Formats: sequence, structure tokens, C-alpha cells
Amino acid sequence: MPDKTFIVRVKRQQHPDEAIHWDEFELRYRPHLNIITCLRDIAEHPTTRDGREVTPVSYDANCLEEICGACAMLINGYPRQACSALVDSLDKPIRLEPLEKFPLVRDLLVDRSQMFESLKRMHCWIPIDGTYPLGEGPRMSPALQEQGYPLSRCISCGNCLEICPKVNEHSDFVGAAIISQVRLFNLHPTGAMHASERLEAMMGPGGIEDCDNAQNCVKVCPKGIPLTESIAAVNGQVLRHAIKTWFTGHD
Repeated sequence: MPDKTFIVRVKRQQHPDEAIHWDEFELRYRPHLNIITCLRDIAEHPTTRDGREVTPVSYDANCLEEICGACAMLINGYPRQACSALVDSLDKPIRLEPLEKFPLVRDLLVDRSQMFESLKRMHCWIPIDGTYPLGEGPRMSPALQEQGYPLSRCISCGNCLEICPKVNEHSDFVGAAIISQVRLFNLHPTGAMHASERLEAMMGPGGIEDCDNAQNCVKVCPKGIPLTESIAAVNGQVLRHAIKTWFTGHD
């Protein structure tokens, strides 16, 4: 009995200025296959369905456990992680494309550095002087820990930016993931001391005001982060900060 096979179509570009073309690969089916395994199969035998030898498909991956966020791509037109996308649950032929909201490097590989630049722009860190022992850190109540933990699960995959209509070449909007990280760092007892800096940044270009509340982001988050709740929470923080600053003249 011949092996069961399926087709994977991959959008290809050797570099961003090259014309787009599609390669089709016929792969042998096995139970519990994910998309990363499909790309590895292609790398072992980079021959298209019509018999052409091609270069292996370029893509990004690391943990293979939906933790690092690196393998985000469009799978059948939907942004998701290639490591957790199972062949059994996908319509055939399977169509693989790079995320479109990030600069293309090659094939399925994109440059997501804009996310990390946005995190820096919104002051998403906790400044701690490490030049001398600081002793024990501040205690956090279980209720506060429970509130912050889901936000800490962000893997910076970029899926929420990919699906957001306000993230485009005409906008500086930082996106839901960055807004949620502002909320997380403002929750932390040490981070709260610098909350005003983050809120000031959120009031600037590309900040919370640019969100149109499409709510697509929460639907594609692979970690189930309550992104719309974070947007609402940060929006409230920004409003209170703006009113306080207006009345007092300082934050």
C-alpha cells in the first residue's frame, strides 16, 4: 500500500526585492506531524512536486514548544506558531507564507525587531541597580501574582500585530503585545515606581490612542493572554495619568 501524502505550498522569495513565486512539495504523511517537521522534511529533500531541486525553505524556529515565539507565520492565511500547528487539523493543501507586517528577510523568515524597539520605546523594563546587593525583592500578593502571570506569558511572536488593522506602513501603533507589557510592568511593585514614564510614552505617537479596539489580537494569541483587558486597563491608567498631570502640572 503506497504511503499517504499531502501537499505543502510555500511562498518563496530569496530576498525582499525578488519576484514572489510558489513552490509545491509533496510530503509523506505521518500521525502527529507539525509544520516545523514538514519544513524539516523539505530541508532533507528539497525537491518540488514537479521534480525541481530547490534551496531549503528559510524560516525561524527555536524552542519547538510554543515558548520562544520565533516560528510565527501565516498558515492557511492565519497567523500562528508552526510548532503547534498540526497537519491533521489543517485544510489541504497547506499554504505557508511569511508574516506580512514585518520586513521580509527570506522565504518565511521575517525581521521582528520592530517589536523589541517598541518595547524599548514604551519603557518596558524595570530599572534595578545591580552594582550592590539589594536584598530581597518586594513581596507581591497572590492576587497580584495571579493578575500578572497571564501577561508574563507573552512570547513576542507578533501574531497580534499581524492581525491588527492598525499595524501598517501608515501607522506607528505599537500593538497589543506591547500595551500588555506596559500593564505587566506597571503591576510590579518596583516597576510601578516608573509607571509614569510608560504612560507618558503610551500617550505619544503609536500609543494607546491609536488602538481602534478591533479585538482581533486576543483571538490569535497562542498563550491566551487577555489582550483586550490589558488595552482597557492601560487606557484607564493613561486617562487618570493625563487628568492628574493636567491638574498638578507634574506626574
